[in-house]
Amino acid sequence: MNPSKPSWLNTAIALIEADYQRSADTHLIPLALPTFARHGIDLYLKDESTHPTGSLKHRLARSLFLYALCNGWLSEGSTVVEASSGSTAVSEAYFARLLGLRFIAVMPRSTSPEKIAQIEFYGGRCHLCDNAAQVYEVAPQLALRSGGHFMDQFTYAERATDWRGNNNIAESLFSQMARERHPIPRWVVVGAGTGGTSATFGRYVRYLRHNTQILVPDPQGSVFEAYHRTGDATLTGPGAHIEGIGRPRVEASFIRTLIDRMMVVNDADSVAAMRTLSGLLGRKVGPSTGTNFVGMLTLACEMRTRGETGSVVSLLCDAGERYLPTYHDPAWVLEKMGDCTQAEARLQTQLS
Repeated sequence: MNPSKPSWLNTAIALIEADYQRSADTHLIPLALPTFARHGIDLYLKDESTHPTGSLKHRLARSLFLYALCNGWLSEGSTVVEASSGSTAVSEAYFARLLGLRFIAVMPRSTSPEKIAQIEFYGGRCHLCDNAAQVYEVAPQLALRSGGHFMDQFTYAERATDWRGNNNIAESLFSQMARERHPIPRWVVVGAGTGGTSATFGRYVRYLRHNTQILVPDPQGSVFEAYHRTGDATLTGPGAHIEGIGRPRVEASFIRTLIDRMMVVNDADSVAAMRTLSGLLGRKVGPSTGTNFVGMLTLACEMRTRGETGSVVSLLCDAGERYLPTYHDPAWVLEKMGDCTQAEARLQTQLS
């Protein structure tokens, strides 16, 4: 073995751990919703937008890099390749730069210039494909040709994070809930892109024997809800219009047996909830957080009807500033997703 390799590995892991140590944990935001609070139902959002790269995927990228390093898949001078046009690529570019590694994001040619700019800001390179389906084939081929490593978030997300510790978002959230009125959540609501976050929460609550259930709201066009219902791993679909969650095919990292309930959320409801929640918080959130909020309100209304008390927690996945030219642009939404006025009215009824 080259004696320089263990030294570089130790340094690389130390750099990632030092970067993590510099950050305080993300804040837990209580939502001021009197219509539920007076019935003993409290709602919370864990704000993942405050990570250095601005999203929940910062945790995933860190875990993927540590997993690859400890498995011996990365070495000094490696090239890291990922199939992603979104937040995962931004976060992986950050960690690649931290370790002095080259990073290539394989993405559709239709990816927004804003996302490309963010990846390039961290020193990454973007390899554009003519359509989204090609990225699955091109990314591993590119890694092979370059002598690099295909990170493959859709396979390794569920196993890269140790759900008993080490950057465990579930452990963090439950610790933050300790002094709240209902410290053990009745429900945790998380979207699924890779399935890594839902797997982490699902395993953690079972490991600690908590009476907590997991809801995954799935955007229209994704196959995850149908797969959860049928168990048919060959399902395919058109794919979701809500960026960051939902998939056109079943991914290896999505573990259906860890999820208690799923629901399909149409695009208009996701965007309406994004707008409504942005107004409640006084700051813009992204569309996947809107999808989560639809799930939270559905559960809270059901609990209120049944006379149940408890807490419902979810994630603020990323900030809405990334989506100013798209989901926060009324003209763009009207063209791509239609009129959301009725969906917003329904949400206001739930909140009244």
